[in-house]
Amino acid sequence: MQKQNNRRVGMEKETLAAAYLEENGIRILESNFRIRSGEIDLVGTDGTYLIFFEVKYRRNLKFDSPLAAVNLKKQRNICLVSDYYRLVKGVSRITPVRYDVVGISGEDITWVKNAFPYRG
Repeated sequence: MQKQNNRRVGMEKETLAAAYLEENGIRILESNFRIRSGEIDLVGTDGTYLIFFEVKYRRNLKFDSPLAAVNLKKQRNICLVSDYYRLVKGVSRITPVRYDVVGISGEDITWVKNAFPYRG
């Protein structure tokens, strides 16, 4: 039951993040792009950039910042999934790509652009 509740809350926060990003000029192309090895929460564009968003939520900051939860292993996984996304969607190799993180803590939303570099 806990896992189901966590997934429901996660989806609610991803929807909240998507709305926030759209209000700030991002065009959301896709949510929850999944392959066997992982998923990307949101994919969007901002001008010429294709952006892969990781959304992290924490009820409070007692233990950890939501942004700190995007560790090196998670970053590598996001990059792997982004490579597959670009392949199956036919995205040109010259299209600039960015990896952003949206942290949600309580009611606060923090958007970190270029949160990490490509880690292939």
